Amino acid sequence: MTYPETLDYLYSRLPMFHRIGKAAYKADLHNTLALCAHLGNPEQKFKSIHVAGTNGKGSTSHMLAAVLQSAGYKTGLYTSPHLKSFTERIKINGQEIPQDAVSDFVTRHREFIEQLQPSFFEMTVGMAFDYFAREQVDIAVIEVGVGGRLDSTNVITPELSVITNISWDHMDLLGDTLPKIAAEKAGIIKPGVPVVISERQPEVAQVFIEKAEAENAPIYFADDEINTHDLGIASSGLRRAEVTDVSNGGLVICQIEIDLLGEYQFKNVTGVWKAIEILQKADWKITAGHVRAGLKSVVSLTGLNGRWQVLSRNPLIVCDTGHNEGGIRLVTEQLDHLTYKRLHMVIGTV
Repeated sequence: MTYPETLDYLYSRLPMFHRIGKAAYKADLHNTLALCAHLGNPEQKFKSIHVAGTNGKGSTSHMLAAVLQSAGYKTGLYTSPHLKSFTERIKINGQEIPQDAVSDFVTRHREFIEQLQPSFFEMTVGMAFDYFAREQVDIAVIEVGVGGRLDSTNVITPELSVITNISWDHMDLLGDTLPKIAAEKAGIIKPGVPVVISERQPEVAQVFIEKAEAENAPIYFADDEINTHDLGIASSGLRRAEVTDVSNGGLVICQIEIDLLGEYQFKNVTGVWKAIEILQKADWKITAGHVRAGLKSVVSLTGLNGRWQVLSRNPLIVCDTGHNEGGIRLVTEQLDHLTYKRLHMVIGTV
């Protein structure tokens, strides 16, 4: 099949969450495990970091990938959904999977796919794992799709897990209280694998603590140890911040610049910083210089778009994304900090 024919096949033949909603969500890992077995269990052939949460997991995943790339590691990155092109979902060192690799995967495995009838997301996860294993990445950052416990990505055993925050989303799938939603996200916590919680939230913290204890997994609440103070926009056009050690009386660790301009990103930076500290202690060769270089160039290194992305300065045109109340609230809070005569908003929804 040609690439357009391949995409048409995937979009039309496989249950797709963005088209049909809840019916596309498979409440077990059977299909993913079967597909991975068919592919020779590629998820066992590379190291990984697993990232879950309600808001911020995409930005966190891209920041981690940028730092790892800056440190010289061949880094896979799996995220969802895509903004413009399907190939955005699967990248190595910021380069999207080639279109012919997508077509080749579907052609090679079409008979099995038609027998198994996986969801669109399950098939894409299998494709990503297969691609990362074939390309022999040093490590891959894997973003959860929905929830965590039953998400198709939850067949990996990572070096580290990161959970960004918990707010209301997908209540029909994940539960009607924040603790229930948190329990689904906590499903990515694996036996003995360290987990970083970016933001301590009193109403759900105990859920993570109890799950980590049950799995004998070291747990770290990043904002108990690290604080990130916004210093505004620098002359370079990047956002500046001061990183401090909370556990040492607010001692300044360093100043950073970041090319993601959303004020909300500093909640994510805190979790990323702690995650990198854990990797460093596990003998990953990542220096403070690599961290600063990665955060300064997230967009150019990974190709991330749609996060308080300035499309024009005169007039000021900004593009952002959010999939729930919490995400949209952060965008409107930053709008409150702008000065303007007239504000025009174009809002698109799925």
